[in-house]
Amino acid sequence: MIYLLTQPLADQFTLFNVFRYLTFRTGAAVMTALLVSFVLGPPIIRWLRSKQREGQPIREDGPENHLLTKKGTPTMGGLLILLALTVATLLWVDLRNGYVWVVLIVTLGFGIVGFLDDYLKLTKRNSKGLPGRVKLLAQCLIGLSAAFVIVSITNPPLATGVAIPVLKDVLIPLGMAFPFFAMLVMVGSSNAVNLTDGLDGLAIVPVMIAAGCFALIAYLVGNSVFANYLGIPYVPGTGELAVFCGAMVGASLGFLWFNAPPAMVFMGDTGSLSTGGALGAIAVMVKHELVLAIIGGLFVLEAVSVIVQVISYKTTGRRVFRMAPLHHHFEKLGWEEPTIVIRFWIIASILALVGLSTLKLR
Repeated sequence: MIYLLTQPLADQFTLFNVFRYLTFRTGAAVMTALLVSFVLGPPIIRWLRSKQREGQPIREDGPENHLLTKKGTPTMGGLLILLALTVATLLWVDLRNGYVWVVLIVTLGFGIVGFLDDYLKLTKRNSKGLPGRVKLLAQCLIGLSAAFVIVSITNPPLATGVAIPVLKDVLIPLGMAFPFFAMLVMVGSSNAVNLTDGLDGLAIVPVMIAAGCFALIAYLVGNSVFANYLGIPYVPGTGELAVFCGAMVGASLGFLWFNAPPAMVFMGDTGSLSTGGALGAIAVMVKHELVLAIIGGLFVLEAVSVIVQVISYKTTGRRVFRMAPLHHHFEKLGWEEPTIVIRFWIIASILALVGLSTLKLR
């Protein structure tokens, strides 16, 4: 909004030129989201605590210490993330950009699904929430609808092609199958982040790291000079997604202030499904779907650990891990929660650097 209001003034007053720069508006979005989080965080948490006397229902089959350390902590903190992210984005982005509206709708759509899931968990006082099939169907419908819109606003052949990391000018044409591939990326990313969200601060920092990486990628992909120099796909208009990613970084950092151990609030499915879906949508739009699997490798590891555990138990009756997702396995081994969280942050940082290195290795 600020961009559109100041653009006519830029020709008359040099000072207003600064609002045309993506880098400035991205930084401003970070600070705006952070400020909104700090200002609205305490009252939102007090409101959630007043509505959730007993806090988030704790899994009875989870680590035993969670029944003591996590009991009474309110959930739905993702509302704070969504509020800060949306306000900062709408303030600093070019509202005429179609990509930004798509990622906002995906984020809020997945957030609504997560909110309903959290609400049912609280009202029913169990950890199940929405039936799995219903939740997955809703995610697929949102993801598929967004994928068709993305295809319609992206120039061919990029619209239905998948770029391969490291290989220059290699594009795999998927044709009509691409929207379904894009849907899987969004839904898979959303649920992978959701599975990672099991310890204080564990998921939000890798989300913030991934958002920061994709802010850079969006900026480069949306700039023809940088894109041609690096040999990566040039997708006009996607540079504005850097502002959205900046807002996500600020909102994540602000939420971490309240989610740091011991957490004052949990993000719940409201936050994890929405942020994961946003990362998936951005990866699709900037044609770095496969790089997301590297940058978000921690989320992939957590999801794979659950898949392996389920397959192994159903086929052999044995468990590969003491408990899945992976972070619970290390809890069962006796690792302290802060140790697991910080080491997983380190792994997420390393994988992010590896993912970013693919931009130049071509």
